[in-house]
Amino acid sequence: MNIKLITIGKTDNKNLQSLIEDYVKRLSHYIKFEFDIIPDIKNTKHLSEYQQKEKEGELILSKTQNSDVLILLDENGKQMDSVAFAKYLQKHMNSGIKTLVFVIGGPYGFSDALYKRANGKLSLSKMTFSHQMVRLFFIEQLYRGFTILKNEPYHHR
Repeated sequence: MNIKLITIGKTDNKNLQSLIEDYVKRLSHYIKFEFDIIPDIKNTKHLSEYQQKEKEGELILSKTQNSDVLILLDENGKQMDSVAFAKYLQKHMNSGIKTLVFVIGGPYGFSDALYKRANGKLSLSKMTFSHQMVRLFFIEQLYRGFTILKNEPYHHR
């Protein structure tokens, strides 16, 4: 199985970017991982929130295949602890899917088309984090999930 993370906009903070790169490298020991960053949409001041979500949604959908399992990282999604997330990953790997795609949306969330296409929603927290920090938190949780599955000492129970 491959895992892909799709996000909108680059990470501006060099410290966050360095940490993200570190966890992406660590994750590569466990699974094929792709981090797909869609550039910010230009001239958004002339677009409504709805129009911006629609444009972002089209760009995100263009980066997916029909066979992909698409999971939105959404504040209203299912919450789970790290051990449950590891089991969630294992369940998907056991199902024989080729690519599991996670999506971090833009500042206004997801388009209706993305919600319709999605196979599920996950929430990292009830709190709101910057889109740049969520990337780091999510990639770290992917890494943690695989260390749990391999019974490695990274995660302490």
